[in-house]
Amino acid sequence: MTQLVKDKHSISPVGSHWVKGMRSPVVFVITVVFLTGVMGQKLYNQPQLQVGTVAPQTMRAPATARIENKKKTEEKRKAASKNFLPVLMVDAQINTEIEQNLQQILEEGNEIRTSLGSFPFFDTFVLSISTQSYLRSCSHWEWQALLLALENSGEQKSQLLTQKQKSQKRPEDIETRRRSDVETSVFVSPHSILSTLEEASLYSSIAVSYPLNTEDPKSNDLFQNEDFTQAVAELEAYRQTTSKQSLSSLIAEIIKVRQRYAQAKTKLTDLVHTKPETVYSEAFVLNLSDEDWAKTQMGLQQSVERILTQGISPGLPKNILQDAVSLQVQTLVPKEAEPLATKLLLAVLKPNLKKDELRTQLMAAKAAAEVEAVKVTVYKDDVIVRQGEKITAWKFDVLEHYHLIQRKIDWLGLIQLGGAVTGSVGIFLLVERRIKYQLRQSDRLLVLLLTLSVPLVLMMGTPYTTWSAVGLLLGSFYGPSLGVTVIGLLSLLLPISLEMSRIALLSGAAGGVLGSCVAQRLRSREELALLSVAIAFTEGGVYLIIKLVFTAVSGLPLYYMILQETAFFALSGLVWSIVGMGLSPYLEKLFDLVTPIRLAELSNPNRPLLKRLATETPGTFQHTLFVATLAEAAAKQLGCNVELVRAGTLYHDIGKMHDPMAFIENQMGEPNKHDTEIKDPWISAAIIKKHVSEGLMMARKHSLPSSIRAFIPEHQGTMQISYFYHQAQQMVQADSSLEVNEADFRYDGPIPQSRETGIVMLADSCEAALRSLRDATPEQALAMLNNILRARWQDNQMVDSGLKREEMTKIAEIFVQVWQQFHHKRIAYPKIKAVKEVIGDREQEKVRE
Repeated sequence: MTQLVKDKHSISPVGSHWVKGMRSPVVFVITVVFLTGVMGQKLYNQPQLQVGTVAPQTMRAPATARIENKKKTEEKRKAASKNFLPVLMVDAQINTEIEQNLQQILEEGNEIRTSLGSFPFFDTFVLSISTQSYLRSCSHWEWQALLLALENSGEQKSQLLTQKQKSQKRPEDIETRRRSDVETSVFVSPHSILSTLEEASLYSSIAVSYPLNTEDPKSNDLFQNEDFTQAVAELEAYRQTTSKQSLSSLIAEIIKVRQRYAQAKTKLTDLVHTKPETVYSEAFVLNLSDEDWAKTQMGLQQSVERILTQGISPGLPKNILQDAVSLQVQTLVPKEAEPLATKLLLAVLKPNLKKDELRTQLMAAKAAAEVEAVKVTVYKDDVIVRQGEKITAWKFDVLEHYHLIQRKIDWLGLIQLGGAVTGSVGIFLLVERRIKYQLRQSDRLLVLLLTLSVPLVLMMGTPYTTWSAVGLLLGSFYGPSLGVTVIGLLSLLLPISLEMSRIALLSGAAGGVLGSCVAQRLRSREELALLSVAIAFTEGGVYLIIKLVFTAVSGLPLYYMILQETAFFALSGLVWSIVGMGLSPYLEKLFDLVTPIRLAELSNPNRPLLKRLATETPGTFQHTLFVATLAEAAAKQLGCNVELVRAGTLYHDIGKMHDPMAFIENQMGEPNKHDTEIKDPWISAAIIKKHVSEGLMMARKHSLPSSIRAFIPEHQGTMQISYFYHQAQQMVQADSSLEVNEADFRYDGPIPQSRETGIVMLADSCEAALRSLRDATPEQALAMLNNILRARWQDNQMVDSGLKREEMTKIAEIFVQVWQQFHHKRIAYPKIKAVKEVIGDREQEKVRE
């Protein structure tokens, strides 16, 4: 509008100022209306009649229809879901625990059996397994009686036993010797076996006068014991078929086996004392052969694996588990070990099935969904509700079906929402005034559109809305203050007007705040991608933490569902961040925005326009680099946008490419065309001024942002082209017919409108002066720069830039520091001629020598 007033004078300047003054309030009202309209959608169609209100009149059904009773349908579905049997899953931890317990018990059995040695210990064709088992486990008295019976075979043995039963008295001396022999018989060494057999006659006489062992009931009639008689018979048969020495060796081996058996029995006794709950007993664990014990261990492991695979549910009756164990044991374990195996399995097995929460909920939801809706037939003219009756949920559904619910706009709710939106927009405007970035109307439009995207996605029925994209884009375009403000205000407004999860709101807002705070610090697309991942983890983490806290309070640990929802929120944060990154270049182009990443891309010297500048105007390019160095240093110290200053400075003189030789830095010692060819200060001034207009044309052609284009005219402002102006004045003095208009020798402007363009103007003005200094001191350089900056200030070039007068001195000091870095002292090397003379003198001295 200002350009229209300036160029065409179609409206008055007063009208232009009025339009500018009215534009902001109009935009404010439009923003409030749009936000209220979108967020308050549910307030447009509010029913006047609700559940619990009194019917103002009697209402009848206008037609026959089958209507769903939502309440009863919901009750049936809840019942179906509640009565659904839970889905069980195997608990791997319990399985591991059971297997470890089984292995521990088997190791205890192996440790006990290591003392026994191998079994059977002799040839089973000579001594059967049952006989060998009896020989190693029988009592001491039975073993001595067996030795006696082996010595007195046939009739003598029978007579000996008969006389034993009739005897009533026992001499004290013989009794003492008998007991001593019985106690020490098990420890008889192999070399004394023959002497033991030779004393059989002595034991026979003892037995005639005294019973074998009155304390042991079995000794009353040992020959009624099948194991005893079988052992005697097999040993007698072996004695008849072998030598006396072989028999003695066998007896010695039996004695060793009996010793080992006694040791193993002691270990078992100790185990029972230390662990009363042990499943082992002497009859089973000690009497099994090595082969049967190995089969038992393997069968136990296989049985456990099969039973655990089938699963043991909690509350399973014991008899069912016992039947399952017995079935497995009969199939996989030797018959002699079945009692031990059954007892061991029942000791280690326990329920290994637990409720699969996720699948149970899914199946319950499926069962509920399969329940058919409960529908009731309502006939025409049936009374739905009578006047004065309260409207129940069922009657409300019927009225809703027939569209008899009177709906209206909730004006009170809309006014309240509008007030909240107005206050929020007001807070936004206050924050806008405090930030350094000056928003345009297009910027406010973009903020409004990004803000509206959050409630619009929520209205589609999904909680995974655009928090991360909004935070990332606003933070990248306008900085953290504005982004956090919008996210915070939205998080306060949305619960007022929309039904949404508070946990989803907090997690989404957390991701948006993170994006707003970090986005403008990043300088590459790769860093933005990493930020997207961080936003995803933030949203998912916040959701998980809050959900777990609420779950712990409510006592409903649905962890599978929580983890699933957490994953969805994290994924939504990542997806919306990627969407925001993808939209960023298009929004930058459409709304004429610059981000740090785009400024870094524009500052790349391989950009076509900058490569042309370096090739076609090398002097201007070197001038540009030095100005950029000066301006960057000042911008950094003053807290300005350094990236914008650098990019803008690189493009501020691109218009000089239209006529490079018209500018002295590109003449490279060639004659100045203004003195040799043009010789007209008016034409020369027009050529100099033209580099601004030509630069703007090139910038538009290459689609440079307006913030970059602003450096082209504003770095010159309305400064005077003093060289040609003074030249024109001299010509006027010589020729009075000529007339000098100062406007012809001033740039068209505008003067700098920002601190960044103001700094570039000052740097551009001081660059040539600093280059011209050779042996000046820093104090001299500072004095000269202060004069230049004072002239720009007095020429009113800094009025609209935002720079303060006291900052001029600081800028001059910064420029001098940069100049000192470029023009530091170097070591003075001797001249070549002097060096040659020194070398020649030395050579002459050598010749003389």
